Amino acid sequence: MSVAKVAALAYYPVKGLAGVPVESAEVGPTGLLNDRLFMLVEPDGTFLSQRKLPAMATLRASLSGDGLRLSAPGAPALEADIRYDGKRRDVSLFGKWFGQGVAQDPAVDAWFTDRLGTPAALVRVTPEHERPGWGAHRGLTGFGDAHALMITSQASLDELNARILEHGGDAIPMNRFRPNLVISGWTEPHTEDKVLRMTAGAVEIGYSARGIRCAVPTVDQATGAKSGPEPTRTLATYRREPAYGGGVSFGIKAAVLAPGTLRVGDEITVHEWIPDGADPAPALR
Repeated sequence: MSVAKVAALAYYPVKGLAGVPVESAEVGPTGLLNDRLFMLVEPDGTFLSQRKLPAMATLRASLSGDGLRLSAPGAPALEADIRYDGKRRDVSLFGKWFGQGVAQDPAVDAWFTDRLGTPAALVRVTPEHERPGWGAHRGLTGFGDAHALMITSQASLDELNARILEHGGDAIPMNRFRPNLVISGWTEPHTEDKVLRMTAGAVEIGYSARGIRCAVPTVDQATGAKSGPEPTRTLATYRREPAYGGGVSFGIKAAVLAPGTLRVGDEITVHEWIPDGADPAPALR
């Protein structure tokens, strides 16, 4: 097997908004620095995502010191101070996790409401936020769906696109899957499924569970418009996961076992593999 390396890194300051590609990142217990520290919520605290509002893909957030800058195509940018603590509001994810977030500047809420055409408020994780994941390695996460890292491989995308093209569809880019870490160098598709424990640069990573995909990969991340049915239609022909309720998978969710610095080009070393045909995650959900 050829040498596996980190091919790309990205973090998502606001859950559901555009990602920020980086060449290097500090990685802590909840993932890449500043990943999914913020989240948009409805008036009742339910999180908002591209599942409901695909246009979120075109909105961008960037962090600089204690400031947050928001931008969108054809709209005025907005800069606001980050509120690390203060007024709290109850929030929830998937009706399974219920916690609190720190309310941000009302001007930020108004900006998002105008852009999305529906009431939206921005919250940040609280200083004491500590939310465990689940699976073979639980780890911790901020406002991610349930885990610190989403990991994919180039070989897996190449296999998927070959199948899509075979049936007359158009190839899709990796950003449809919104990964934190993309691995190149593996020749076999979905090798990531078999990795129980690995290091990437100075970071030790543990497999949590398969990455079961919702409708978000059908959203064009450049335009914020749904362009389905791919890749879900093709994934359904060979990536059904009976142990996860019949969903389709692409990539893995993972926990940070030892923090450190991660850089594009860092080598991947697998220390422990999952036995063929096995998956320890479903029994631990």
